[in-house]
Amino acid sequence: MIRLDTIGKQNGKQIVFIEASASLLRGEKVGLVGPNGAGKTTLFRLIVGEEQPDEGQVSVEKGTSIGYFSQDVGEMAGRSVVAEVMNGAGPVSELMAEMAELEAAMADPEQADALESVIERYGEVQGRFQELDGYSLDGRAREVLAGLGFSPEMMDGDVGALSGGWKMRVALARILLMRPDVLLLDEPSNHLDIESLIWLEAFLKGYSGAILMTSHDREFMNRIVNKIVEIDGGTLTSYSGDYEFYTQQRALADKQQQAQFERQQAMLAKEIAFIERFKARASHAAQVQSRVKKLDKIDRVEPPKRQQTIAFEFRPAPRSGEDVVQLKSVAKRYGSRTIYEGFDFHIRRQERWCIMGVNGAGKSTLLKLVAGAADPDAGTVQRGPSVKLGYFAQHAMDILEDEQTVFETLQSSFPQAGQAPLRALAGCFGFPGDEIEKKCRVLSGGEKARLVMAMLLFDPPNLLVLDEPTNHLDIATKQMLIGALSQFEGTMLFVSHDRHFLAALSNRVLELGEDGHHVYGGGYSEYVQSTGREAPGLRS
Repeated sequence: MIRLDTIGKQNGKQIVFIEASASLLRGEKVGLVGPNGAGKTTLFRLIVGEEQPDEGQVSVEKGTSIGYFSQDVGEMAGRSVVAEVMNGAGPVSELMAEMAELEAAMADPEQADALESVIERYGEVQGRFQELDGYSLDGRAREVLAGLGFSPEMMDGDVGALSGGWKMRVALARILLMRPDVLLLDEPSNHLDIESLIWLEAFLKGYSGAILMTSHDREFMNRIVNKIVEIDGGTLTSYSGDYEFYTQQRALADKQQQAQFERQQAMLAKEIAFIERFKARASHAAQVQSRVKKLDKIDRVEPPKRQQTIAFEFRPAPRSGEDVVQLKSVAKRYGSRTIYEGFDFHIRRQERWCIMGVNGAGKSTLLKLVAGAADPDAGTVQRGPSVKLGYFAQHAMDILEDEQTVFETLQSSFPQAGQAPLRALAGCFGFPGDEIEKKCRVLSGGEKARLVMAMLLFDPPNLLVLDEPTNHLDIATKQMLIGALSQFEGTMLFVSHDRHFLAALSNRVLELGEDGHHVYGGGYSEYVQSTGREAPGLRS
């Protein structure tokens, strides 16, 4: 359906693609992977014609419809959420709009002379509208919106009143309702809670068209794709299989290439040593010349191009007492809405609590109460006297000063630390070399999240309260964070929609619901086993 043949692309001084080739066949579900800045979004833009390759060709089979979801959703205002979604449903929405115009024309006395032709055209449009199942469009739009977490009230509300994250969901719903031959999805799992994520996963698994997608959620990608296309060093390499299989194959290929590189380096060193030793001797001149020519003809093996993620290690955190936090008879209300009433909760040392619950159940509110960012309306929240808190809020990036550089931000937080430890810290969190001189105002969401996390973990607390800490983080940084937190000897309380993160780090689960709260011994994996579902609100 779509072919990229030996494409070349350069953005300014950056070479994005060099003679890169790949294909997307009918029905394939492909994951697009590569480090940040490798060119994933550029590839999407080349396919939809928003950019042109400098060399080579991008071919799309005639008649193929493409739906492209990007992180740039544009302006939305002036209509209801459901109307906004239906308006983007391709030919069906265009036919609906024309039918509305024709209906107005039929009721207009001034157009009575043209009534016959208007009625004839209306019949044609209505017939095509029925062929495309247009009369079920409203119902299908509401079904998709419900899957993405919208309540009926939100669906009928003004789309312009939504936050940026909810507008992202509207844009995604438009593409899904359109049901094109090819779905191009650039980070569709961003801004979704775990329930919406699992619904989207099921939708895409059952989708009959082709899919090309990026995602920082390895579990989400692993369950959908049957092929991986990797962008690395300007080339495109295809791997059959899911994301897990790709990581195994890539690690094996890197290991083999490294071994081949080392063998060749050893051979080259031996040959060069011979040449240096005997180049001045006339008796060995022929042998030396032969070996020089041999070296000139050798195809040099390059070491693996992939950058290894630097591991971050915690300094030992001060030990807390056994009783870390106690909530007794806590009540919390927002207006007429009661979130907690008579709520008791006890957190002990080295427990790692994962908080589960549907939207509005009070997950973030609980974290705010524990962190002291919100006060209870009744009852008490008491932290142990030796507890040192580290709190990562959903809007933690707002604390960054736009005009400060990454290094200045770290330095102002830790004035007693030397340059070397701060540079090492920045390198661990994705700011090597000159990257440390970037101003905060130019950082992406992921870069800001990494910087705040670095500040949080450098002087380690013994109680970590984390509200969606993996939002905006790429897969490599998430894995580094999981590795670091798995070595953390303190206590943790967190909310996350990333199932890999939940399973790797939790040893207790608190589920919040309308019928009260439930505690599960063991971590997220045990929760899934005991309940038969991956999140509250989902059918087992």
